[in-house]
Formats: sequence, structure tokens, C-alpha cells
Amino acid sequence: MSDSLIEIKRRIASTKKTSQITKAMQMVSGAKLTRSESSSRNFQDYAGKIRSVVTHLVASQLQANEENEEESVFPFQKKDVSSFHDMLTERPVEKTGYIIITSDKGLVGGYNSQIIKQTLQMIEQDHEKENEFVLMCIGGVGADFFKGRGYQLAYELRGVSDFPSFDEVRKIVSTATQMYSNKVFDELYVCYNHHINSLTSQFRVDKMLPISDLDPSEAKVYEQEYILEPSKDAILDILLPQYAESLIYGAIVDAKTAEHAAGMTAMKSATDNAKNIINDLTITFNRARQAAITQEITEIVGGAEALD
Repeated sequence: MSDSLIEIKRRIASTKKTSQITKAMQMVSGAKLTRSESSSRNFQDYAGKIRSVVTHLVASQLQANEENEEESVFPFQKKDVSSFHDMLTERPVEKTGYIIITSDKGLVGGYNSQIIKQTLQMIEQDHEKENEFVLMCIGGVGADFFKGRGYQLAYELRGVSDFPSFDEVRKIVSTATQMYSNKVFDELYVCYNHHINSLTSQFRVDKMLPISDLDPSEAKVYEQEYILEPSKDAILDILLPQYAESLIYGAIVDAKTAEHAAGMTAMKSATDNAKNIINDLTITFNRARQAAITQEITEIVGGAEALD
């Protein structure tokens, strides 16, 4: 019986240490989540400004072309698209590019499994052959999974920091836009978990290229005349790739925020479970100790009666 009590004590002590670790990790993830949400909001301000500028320039270009066309389509779907920017032009899809964003490690609950499961299901449903798509992975969990399944990765990025800067992910972002421009693939999607709140995230597949979320009706109208230097086309050649890159970077920041939220939730669940285990073990320990005491009393009483 004493061996049993000692073992229960050891399990209680071990579980308490584990709960302290998970509690600390929960607090760290909570602090990271708060900072990441702030970074995400700041980025949205920048994204809104560049979107406004791009929308205005594209709308003015569209208006100029509408003078010679009875009907226009946005995004641009023309047989002769030489006058339009490549990133706005929808072309026949022969190959699709995917950027899959996961974490580099576990301890984030079902964060990674949700992304991998739904992405794999989507790819298998939409493509019959592997040469119909190109995969790029951000995060070691996703990269290891798809390589383990025999998929070839065009690019992988590991070790992304908790608060990624644009310079940190510039390589994969610029590579993806360059591959689209070089017609390695004809459309690009980003697969990730979108942060809703600290308890909820949602799997999303956002189309990044060609750019199709610009609405000309949102463009600001200026009464005064203005001069574009060097030219509207030259400015769009710079701004449109930057806008596409900002969309991808925004998805990375959003995914990191969801990762921190998932980590905080997972560690909270682990801490709560540890507390429940400690309570159950404590009850078991008290019952075992009470049984041992009762047995000792019974033995003493029995010995006293034998002496009489």
C-alpha cells in the first residue's frame, strides 16, 4: 500500500510541474497573440492605403479603355491583353500554385491538422495529376507532411519568427509573384487559418493572383488634375506586384496570429486537464491513505483483543 501511495504522490508532483509549464506557455502565447493582433491591425492600415491607390489607377485605366469598348470585364478577360498588366489578366489555367502556411512545431492543438487535411482534400479533388499544381510551404509541419507524401515542393520556408517582418518572408513572396509572371502557374492561392478571435480560427483559401478583388466603383474621384510621373503604366508596374506581395504577407501575418491563438487555447486546455488529473489523483490518494489507516486501526484493535 505504501508503494502505491508513493507512486500516486510522484504522479501528483509530476503533473503539477507539467501544469506550471503549460500555464507559463499559455501566458507567453497570450502575450504573443496580443502583439500579433496589433501588428495585424497596423498592416491592415497599410494594405488599405495601397489598395486605394491601386484601385484608383486601375479604374482610371479601365475607364480609358471603356471609351473604346462597349463592354468591359474586371478583372480583365480580353483576347488582346497587351495593354493590361499581367497581374490583372485572367488566363487559361493549366497549372495552379498553392502557398500552404502551417507552424514549425506542434503544441498548437488542431491548428496544423485542420490546414493540412482540408488542403490535401482540396488538391485531390481539384487535380488529377501532380503536374497540374505547384506547392510552396511556409512552416516545417506542412513541408514535412507533403514531402513525406511524395509531393515536390517548389519552395519551402522554415523558422518564420513569431512576428514576421516583410524582409523575413520577402524571398518566398517575391518568388511566388515572379513564378506567376513567368507563367510557371496561372493562378495562385494561399491556404491558411484565418484568425477570428482567441478561440476560433477558420480555414481559408484566398486567391492572390491574378488580382481580382479590386472594385473600380470604390475608386476615389478627384476633381483636380494631377500629373503621374513617370507614367501610369510604370507606376502600376511597381505597385501591382507590391500589392500582390502585400496580400500574401497579410495572409502570413494573419496565420501567425491564428497560430498564437491556437497555442494559447491548447495550453489552456492542457493546464485545465492537468488540474483535473491532479484532483482525481488527490482523491485517489486520500482514499488509499484512508484505507491504509483503517487497516492499521483494524490490525491494532484485533491485536488488543487477542491479548485479552
